[in-house]
Amino acid sequence: MPLLEISTNIDIVESTDLAKQASQLAAEILGKPESYVMVKIMPGQTLLFAGSTDPAAHIKLKSLGLPEERTGEFSEKLCSFIEDQLDIPSARIYIEFAGPDRHMWGWDKRTF
Repeated sequence: MPLLEISTNIDIVESTDLAKQASQLAAEILGKPESYVMVKIMPGQTLLFAGSTDPAAHIKLKSLGLPEERTGEFSEKLCSFIEDQLDIPSARIYIEFAGPDRHMWGWDKRTF
């Protein structure tokens, strides 16, 4: 049930392509089937970082059983992905990791 949400203050012409690549990355780094991954791309957001409107991004990665000991590795891979795909420097990216309890995540009329 991983959810990868990418919010940025830049416009993205082909957000579907970015979402597809992000979905593959999330499945790969978490070791979960891509059939469970949801990606949400939010371009053109009002986003001020360090007092500047220069390109920036806020990423949320939420997954049941998120391995907290690997968030440093995930941060490196996600920042590199955003740098490569959107040309946003990693110093202008914040990442929020969350591993909710199974009863706090619903799907298909039930919880996990």
